[in-house]
Amino acid sequence: METLSHAITTSSTLSIPHSNSSVLARSHGLSSLLLRKPRSPANLSLISSRTTRASAVEHSKSSASIDLSDPKWKTKYEREFEERFNIPHITDVFPDAEAIRSTFCLKMRSPTEDFVGGYPSDEEWHGYINNNDRVLLKVIRYSSPTSAGAECIDSDCSWVEQWIHRAGPREKIYFRPEQVKAAIITCGGLCPGLNDVIRHIVITLEIYGVKNIVGIPFGYKGFSDKDLTEMPLSRKVVQNIHLSGGSLLGVSRGGPSVSEIVDSMEERGINMLFVLGGNGTHAGANAIHNECRKRKMKVAVVGVPKTIDNDILHMDKTFGFDTAVEEAQRAINSAYIEAHSAYHGVGIVKLMGRNSGFIAMQASLASGQVDICLIPEVPFNLHGPNGVLKHLKYLIETKGSAVICVAEGAGQNLLEKTNAKDASGNTILGDFGVHIQQETKKYFKEVSMPVDVKYIDPTYMIRAVRANASDGILCTVLGQNAVHGAFAGYSGITVGIINTHYAYLPIPEVIAYPKSVDPNSRMWHRCLTSTGQPDFI
Repeated sequence: METLSHAITTSSTLSIPHSNSSVLARSHGLSSLLLRKPRSPANLSLISSRTTRASAVEHSKSSASIDLSDPKWKTKYEREFEERFNIPHITDVFPDAEAIRSTFCLKMRSPTEDFVGGYPSDEEWHGYINNNDRVLLKVIRYSSPTSAGAECIDSDCSWVEQWIHRAGPREKIYFRPEQVKAAIITCGGLCPGLNDVIRHIVITLEIYGVKNIVGIPFGYKGFSDKDLTEMPLSRKVVQNIHLSGGSLLGVSRGGPSVSEIVDSMEERGINMLFVLGGNGTHAGANAIHNECRKRKMKVAVVGVPKTIDNDILHMDKTFGFDTAVEEAQRAINSAYIEAHSAYHGVGIVKLMGRNSGFIAMQASLASGQVDICLIPEVPFNLHGPNGVLKHLKYLIETKGSAVICVAEGAGQNLLEKTNAKDASGNTILGDFGVHIQQETKKYFKEVSMPVDVKYIDPTYMIRAVRANASDGILCTVLGQNAVHGAFAGYSGITVGIINTHYAYLPIPEVIAYPKSVDPNSRMWHRCLTSTGQPDFI
């Protein structure tokens, strides 16, 4: 059977830009045409690296090169940027789609039963978002490419405005609530806040007047497995689910083909699909959106970015990240106490972060107890005169103990390569946490210095907790805005927080490659200032 992963990677309608092409010759998101070192390619879930490269070439050919010697290059760049970040709408396929007054009005607290007498409206309510409202994608005006974290289009760091669509309720909607069957799915791994997002999608749908809401169990798999039935959802069902971690609907990786999923949606009468997941899940959502358009189906497919690693492009943060950083403090503090209480104690904590070290970096910065922080974006050596172990020896000799925090994707070049993949198509990483634990013991044995090494991996404890207050607010607003976007007629979009404001972005622009820590960013410099660690090269 053709799998979802295979269907997406072979789909001609899915274009995933890649970051390893000439950064001055092409455009694929905010970091395009910037004078920066290009990032490593993504191992996106549900997308093979081979197809990602092929899609990048295709996208590169379709993107016009910007001639910086052209006096009007700024205008051309802004026009191309606006085209790329334009979000798909129902009227692109159905030009005659009827727009009706929104049924979402907070002055009406009791929805009209069965919309007798028409739809509720209140022209005096000024809580709607104008379709021309925009959010500025970048707010720092760098004066030089050498500034910390600088992202410059040309050598003069010329200022170019880049605007994206503001999220929120519109005065006109393109779906009649009584005709909507909305479905919610959660894919990938667990993440704090999943239940919070589910809850507010359901609550907001009900405020619009939707009564037919279902959950698809266990991600995309729920569309094809005959043993898995839809879960009816209502405010009564979801009222208290945010008080627990995990997902009410369950999660899984992989799934059936895009064609099978859309067949199932047609059969079930689903015309709104809310997809909670990371890069790979969003690639699947985009493929579903394209297939629905191909079949002339009036369906809104809206994503809500779910990645505990915080590695979604352009967004300030994704839900679950703040909770993960907070929960990681417990593990780091335990490692510190163990190390500090032992003779020559070493505490090692491994945190999440396949391609991006945001959790390890910010958890280290928040704790103030970490001496060495290792992340995938910053190369290092374990051995040698400038290696991690030599510095660890110095710390033991001068401080008597030390704490190391590593991201799971760090140091993979030091481990034996594996071709194994998980159900989403991700390469299964080697366990660098265990590796550095073993190498530490071996090294200190060779130098005849006793050490007491304690290793802590809190990964699944962190993933399973309920969202903290900060993430709870983020999840609430994301869930609400996902529904607003769907009713406004948008599809193939995702919602996120950009410079503290909420915005809609086209899915291909956020799944180009994982967002990663810039080693020249102020945040990484702050982390280095906190740990006091040197370069390990």
